[in-house]
Amino acid sequence: MSFRREKYVPLGGPDGGDGGKGGDVIIIGDGGLNTLMDTRYRKVYKAKRGGHGSGANKTGKSGSSVTIPVPIGTIIRENGKVICEIIEPGQKFAVACGGRGGRGNARFATSTNRAPRTWEPGEEGEQKTLLLELKLLADIGLVGFPNVGKSTLISVISAARPKIADYPFTTLIPNLGIVKCHEFHSFVMADIPGLIEGSHAGKGLGDRFLRHIERTRGLLFLIEITEENPLKVYRTLCSEIEQFNASILAKPNMIVLTKRDVLPNAAVPGHLDNVPVIAISSIKHEGLTELKNRCCAMLQKMSVTEVNE
Repeated sequence: MSFRREKYVPLGGPDGGDGGKGGDVIIIGDGGLNTLMDTRYRKVYKAKRGGHGSGANKTGKSGSSVTIPVPIGTIIRENGKVICEIIEPGQKFAVACGGRGGRGNARFATSTNRAPRTWEPGEEGEQKTLLLELKLLADIGLVGFPNVGKSTLISVISAARPKIADYPFTTLIPNLGIVKCHEFHSFVMADIPGLIEGSHAGKGLGDRFLRHIERTRGLLFLIEITEENPLKVYRTLCSEIEQFNASILAKPNMIVLTKRDVLPNAAVPGHLDNVPVIAISSIKHEGLTELKNRCCAMLQKMSVTEVNE
């Protein structure tokens, strides 16, 4: 509330300005991020409040907004309901909007009330509790038990550098790598932590990572060539995925027998359960070119089918 007070201007009238709008909390897609680790350790994000209005009909300064960078593939939930999916870099979504600024007393002047002492407080900004969930966007997802060579494979055929060691669950977070097929063709491969029996129910590292293969276009089932019954292993992996989300098994897939250098003379079947089989050695770079070519052919075939549909 303010009144104009100047020399030679008696009874100047009301000149109280409006308050500024509060800042927003905005989520933005960042192609350089792969995890939600930053939001794990910072739980509260608060934008700045708007400034007070002042005399001479001056509107208060709007509060600055806060941006939260998240990786591509982040799902935003409120009370269990999906309110937004970040699917491309630079995509923005205001998850909490700042309140509108209140009106100064100059707004309430009328022909019968020329000196109003009425003003209006600003609105409260929105306050929300949200759940952020990441589902990676990739062309090919690697599926297999711990220590079958998923991280080694993605480190050899792409620029990704996941942690590699000879103990189970070395991979604790999903890793993405860009694989170049030909001069003008490439695809994104996702390495997720190893599955074990009961993963769909939360055993081991649980179903937190199974959700990442929901958004892949194709799957590679990695099985050690030393397994006595690779078909049984393949069916066990399929069972875990089926109990989590049966629709995932409708994606094109291929069986990859890893660590061929251990048994170089082992017989490699052409198919298992009508699924193509290929044997590779990431350490000796054997079969990797053929694997990349097969993945590219599988993705190109899918693209043609998607266009026709």
